[in-house]
Amino acid sequence: MFSKVFGKKDNKNTETSLIEQFWYPKYGPGQLWEAAAAKAEKAGAKILKGCRVKSVVCNNGKISSVVCASESGKITVDGDIFISSMPIRDLIADMTGDAVPENIKNIAAGLPYRDFVTVGLLIDKLNLENKTSVKALGNIVPDCWIYVQDTGVKLGRIQIFNNWSPYMVSDPEHKVWIGLEYFCTENDDFWNMSDGDCIRFAANELVKMGIISSAENIIDSQRELIKKAYTAYFDTYSQMDELTDYLDGYENLFCIGRNGQHRYNNMDHSMLTAIRAVKKIKSGSTDKSDIWSVNTEKEYHEAK
Repeated sequence: MFSKVFGKKDNKNTETSLIEQFWYPKYGPGQLWEAAAAKAEKAGAKILKGCRVKSVVCNNGKISSVVCASESGKITVDGDIFISSMPIRDLIADMTGDAVPENIKNIAAGLPYRDFVTVGLLIDKLNLENKTSVKALGNIVPDCWIYVQDTGVKLGRIQIFNNWSPYMVSDPEHKVWIGLEYFCTENDDFWNMSDGDCIRFAANELVKMGIISSAENIIDSQRELIKKAYTAYFDTYSQMDELTDYLDGYENLFCIGRNGQHRYNNMDHSMLTAIRAVKKIKSGSTDKSDIWSVNTEKEYHEAK
C-alpha cells in the first residue's frame, strides 16, 4: 500500500480527490491487467489481442457474434454472452443484422468525447520545492497529480509517477518521471503533431512555468495518444436513457466500464461494473439496472 507518501490516514470523510491512502500496483495499473489476464488464461480462457471490432452481429434481440480485424485477417467470434467496454458510439454504429432505429443511431453518433495526449518525461530535477511536512524520495513534492491553473500554457495536469509508486522509476532518489497531460480532440492540430514536435512543445511549457530549468534536464521522453479518454455529458447525452433501454433489450449484452457505459467512472468503479455484470451472468439474471447504477451515488462525487 502506498500513501502520500508512506503515512496512514483515515479517509472516511475525505473528498475523493484528496484521499491520501490507497492501494496501487507496484509497477503501475498495467500490472493489474497483466495479472488478471494470466489468471484467466490459466483457467482456460483464450485472449485475442490486436483485434479491432468491425461489426457486432445481432439477431432477434440477441448478439450472436462479433467480427474482428486481426493481424491474420478477419475473424468471427461466436458467443452466448457478450460483455462490452467499447465506446457506445462505436458499438451502436457497428451493429448489423437487427435494424437499429434511426433515433438510436443519432443519439449514439452524437455522444461527445474528449481525447488525451500524455507526454512522459524523465528528468533529473524538478524546480518545485517540497514545502510540506510529507517526506518523499529525493524530497520532491509529494503530489501524485498537480492541476495547472496557468492560462498561458496548454498543459492541464502533471502526474508524478515516483509518487504513485517509486518502483516505476529506476532511480527514484535522483530522477523523476512525470506525465504532462493535454486535453484535446482527435485529429486537431495538437493531436496531429509529430512526437518530436509535441515533446519539444511540452518541454518549452515546463521551462516557461519554471518547473525545469531547461530542456537539457530531460533524460528520456515518450508520447502517448489516448482516444475517447473522457466521456462528456453534453450534446445527445441528455437522451442517454433511451440508449440504455435499447442496449438492455439485448439480453445477452452487458455494457461495462467508462466507455461501455459512457460514464466518467474511475478505475475502481469501472471494475465494479464488470464484477456486477459477472454476478448477473452467473445468476442467470438479465436485469442490468444495478450495473448501470454504479457511481451514481451523490456522496461519492467531489464538492463544487
